[in-house]
Amino acid sequence: MAYESLDRITAEKISAVGIPSDDAERLHGELSRILRDHGNSGPETWREISRRLLSPDLPFPFHQMMYYGSYKGYDSLTPPAWIPDEENAVLTNIGLVLERHGKEFLGSGYKDPISSFSDFQKFSVSNPEAYWKMVFKEMSVSFSMPPSCILHEHASYPGGQWLPGAYLNCAANCLSLSDKRGLDDAMIIWRDEGYDALPLQQMTLKELHAEVCMVANAIDTLGLTKGSAIAIDMPMTVTAVIIYLAIVLAGYVVVSIADSFAPTEISTRLKISNAKAIFTQDFIIRGDKKLPLYSRVIEAHAPLAIVVPTRGSSSIKGLRDADISWHDFLGRVKLTKANDYIAVEQPIEAFTNILFSSGTTGEPKAISWTHVTPLKAAADAWSHMDIRKGDVVAWPTNLGWMMGPWLVYASLLNGASMALYNGSPLGSGFAKFVQDAKVTMLGVVPSIVRAWKNSNCTAGLDWSTIRCFSSTGEASSVDEYLWLMGRAHYKPVIEYCGGTEIGGGFICGSLLQSQALAAFSTPAMGCTLFILDGDGNPLPQSKAGTGELALDPTMFGASTTLLNADHYDVYFKGMPLYNGKHLRRHGDEFERTPEGYYRAHGRADDTMNLGGIKVSSIEIERVCNRVNDAILETAAFGVPPSGGGPEQLMVAVVFKDQDFVEETLDQLKLAFNSALQKKLNPLFKVSSVVAVPSLPRTASNKIMRRVLRKQFSQSKERAKI
Repeated sequence: MAYESLDRITAEKISAVGIPSDDAERLHGELSRILRDHGNSGPETWREISRRLLSPDLPFPFHQMMYYGSYKGYDSLTPPAWIPDEENAVLTNIGLVLERHGKEFLGSGYKDPISSFSDFQKFSVSNPEAYWKMVFKEMSVSFSMPPSCILHEHASYPGGQWLPGAYLNCAANCLSLSDKRGLDDAMIIWRDEGYDALPLQQMTLKELHAEVCMVANAIDTLGLTKGSAIAIDMPMTVTAVIIYLAIVLAGYVVVSIADSFAPTEISTRLKISNAKAIFTQDFIIRGDKKLPLYSRVIEAHAPLAIVVPTRGSSSIKGLRDADISWHDFLGRVKLTKANDYIAVEQPIEAFTNILFSSGTTGEPKAISWTHVTPLKAAADAWSHMDIRKGDVVAWPTNLGWMMGPWLVYASLLNGASMALYNGSPLGSGFAKFVQDAKVTMLGVVPSIVRAWKNSNCTAGLDWSTIRCFSSTGEASSVDEYLWLMGRAHYKPVIEYCGGTEIGGGFICGSLLQSQALAAFSTPAMGCTLFILDGDGNPLPQSKAGTGELALDPTMFGASTTLLNADHYDVYFKGMPLYNGKHLRRHGDEFERTPEGYYRAHGRADDTMNLGGIKVSSIEIERVCNRVNDAILETAAFGVPPSGGGPEQLMVAVVFKDQDFVEETLDQLKLAFNSALQKKLNPLFKVSSVVAVPSLPRTASNKIMRRVLRKQFSQSKERAKI
């Protein structure tokens, strides 16, 4: 749709998008006053319009009319959708630090938190000793044995060794008293789907501490060696969080398994991690559906299972002989002092969590989180999402993905409350929960936002307590995120991109910088980014361009070990040298715009991001090749929509017999979806199937999926013309 400049918009045109004529006249009058004071276009005009003119109850086409009209003729590919002001900037976590220590850290050149933010980000890279000491103090991190230094150059660690000699327990830090939290502060706020009219449930720090200690004591009765791996395959409920913290508190290692996985995927993760036990749930309730979970765990030939009953269940039937019901498990410590536990203090490099991320070999990479990693997650939340005491943080996720543990540490280590909705986040129930819980930081993935926008399930709800949104997992869409911002009176979206192997982000946004839609404004604190040119050489930091993104290896919290692969080969082998150090591979293609923003353009290799889940092409192809005997081979690749948003899964098929009919492709699409959802993940969906005579290959016979991606993207664009 073509939008007009603001000075050409009349009351009649405002009324035409669904606004009553009297309201249209009033809005036009206010618009005229804004244009008179701030001009017909530009960031200041948009800021005034978003603050003074727009509200969630106005039709979204009017919001679009105002936003695009504000930047009609404006010479920028990434115009800001939110602009910070100094009054609020000085009240952010970083703003308060800079107001106290700005001249100490940055010298006499320090001006104010907004204009000096980029200098402070560079300071966080060049002065890790001062920066991270400050962050740990701000987050009230307690070490039982302090580190000998912050960063030690070490030949075994390409990015150096962080916090050598330190001992701590991150779960204990989440549960300890400090100036960030008191015993009566609500640490978890939750609601079950279907009970949306009832009051919220809450758990104070005192109650959470007692529950975690009881479960930790019960885990010790299993007779497992300290350091053993214990899996969790559950929805992200308050019980799952208690179990997670208890495992870490007691000195064991969590194995994260998403509750959507098929039995074969569960089995793979249990074997790689050598898990000795698993916590699971009998089934999952989503709306009026009961989805099996414990039966999938049995089919995966899991070890000892502790089975939690789903809400409303009084007992669990059909347990294997060796398995234990949740009631009997807790009963093991009912007669003991169950509400106290001495945390197992561990070396900083001890494992706390094993998570999985797909690689290009088909087998998921087993990534080990140490006690450093939670500090990275919480520090990102402190610095970029501005999470602090009194905040309520919600992010629909699961402990099987990194954002589940991230949410635990990002909220609890910063003294905030974690808000959990036990049900689908796609409908009005979750939207009302955000209102009732008074959420201040709402994390999203674009597919959820798309569902909210399409159903308009936020209509009539008050999201005014939200201070910012954050988004990760997949590429976002400009219009969908303009809509999202409008639900909370134009609070910013902090885009956040990183990885399981980083424990957080390497690129994101900030409340101290202007934020553009579907774009990143800064490298994360403590991180340096490089965009590689066609020859694999880093572009100058200030130069616009597009290429594969690489990371400076000196990055707090980044992984140093893989359980089932050579860490150096995966992340460093073949990467260019910079200042004598091999850069760290990430694999996404990024663009740096002339205005200094960054945009993500999907995977540069053969790993796709489907609905926030990374999966290799080989995993998809292995399933598709077996669907029909007529298939010779397939190639799976992701194509981002032209208007932005998550990748769409495409499958190119080479038939043994080239005489196929169009109906065959439709049937294959259904068959592919059925097989992928059964054998890999029920969230995967093939968008399109195309027949090709052969697959493009390199001289060494490797499939060039990039060529297919480019050809298919171009054919879609031509089809629109």
